Amino acid sequence: MRISEIFFSIQGEGLLTGVPSVFVRTSGCNLRCDWCDTPYASWQPEGPEMTSEEILLEVQKHPARHVVITGGEPMIARGVREFITTLRGLGKHVTLETAGTVAPEGCVVDLASLSPKLAGSTPSEARAGSAWVRRHEQTRFQPEVLRAWIETASDYQLKYVIASEADLEEARDQMTALGVPVPADKVLLMPEGTSLEAMRRHYPLLIDACKRHGHRLSPRLHIELFGNKRGT
Repeated sequence: MRISEIFFSIQGEGLLTGVPSVFVRTSGCNLRCDWCDTPYASWQPEGPEMTSEEILLEVQKHPARHVVITGGEPMIARGVREFITTLRGLGKHVTLETAGTVAPEGCVVDLASLSPKLAGSTPSEARAGSAWVRRHEQTRFQPEVLRAWIETASDYQLKYVIASEADLEEARDQMTALGVPVPADKVLLMPEGTSLEAMRRHYPLLIDACKRHGHRLSPRLHIELFGNKRGT
């Protein structure tokens, strides 16, 4: 697997916010989100090729039961399914952070952190080129794949990056399109932005939506604490 970084921190998003976790960030992505905050693992993938054994040695250096497999898009990483099986066999709690565009195909995780992308994630042709714009639009929302993750994982959460009322409406439409009941409190709304100022502009909108629909507000605690930088 090509690995961008491995680090020990606390989970900054979602149902396990604040839990000490080892993060394994794979490098490479099948999308090109306009607001991506990890371009070194997607737009310009960086990092060495590592064997599962080498990655495991790094993970075991840290006293954490929770391991987060993230990216980029980790489900396109070679050998990731087998690596997840190994981690769980060692008693690790595995969270997989994925856009939900690649089917699990036998991959079982403790928490599937599913982040379907909205229309606002699509980059401009000037930035990404017409081929990537088409690929992103065709790939970003895969309801059948998301349903498979929901039905396969031990637990799951739906995380949406929100910047506008239109984003909220599209997210609600996506939930309906899944075709399976999604408990309101399994849906987490996160503010778009990579700075405190940008995120805080969106909080009133998200708070109101959570109160109306019973969803959860997910702060991005790592940005609150450390800023938008690697290894946090």
